[in-house]
Amino acid sequence: MAGPVLVIELPERVSDAALGDLHRLLSHLSPRFEERRVGEYDISVSAKQLGAGEDETRAGHRPFIVSVMGPGIGDVEIFEAEHAGEPDLKPFIGFEPTHAVNVIAMCNSQNDHIATALLTAAIMDVIGGIAHVELHEDQIPIVAGLQGLVRLVPDRWEVAFGTSVFLRAWATHPSFRLVK
Repeated sequence: MAGPVLVIELPERVSDAALGDLHRLLSHLSPRFEERRVGEYDISVSAKQLGAGEDETRAGHRPFIVSVMGPGIGDVEIFEAEHAGEPDLKPFIGFEPTHAVNVIAMCNSQNDHIATALLTAAIMDVIGGIAHVELHEDQIPIVAGLQGLVRLVPDRWEVAFGTSVFLRAWATHPSFRLVK
């Protein structure tokens, strides 16, 4: 059963150098590392390696798919379909995304939600971008004051856009849970 998904919105194609850095990061974090194509990885990551608290580290290694998408890299159709119904994001994040990275947990426990946020933050530290985080209505007041929040869009989609700092702050909150 697939778990939560986070999207990193990007203003341009990930450079070859940044893809190399991403490859090194993920292969270092994962004892099971498969590169399906350049920019798409099937990995297994421990929340402990990502800096999670004691309760989350007991879950061991969790399976993930990380996929860089967009023109010139792959999964263009998926990128276009995921962005087709959205309004112009430039007013919210300062750019219109041309590429994205999906971070997909393949399990759905609370540990997987935390690991998804922390893995996404680690990836953002390497390649940049803005995290696109769906929220439940009751989470909006909680995330409104978190560090690294770029923009909160509560009245339209219940979405927060944030930096890696935001994801790490949100992942440590007691009410944290990603929308699937």
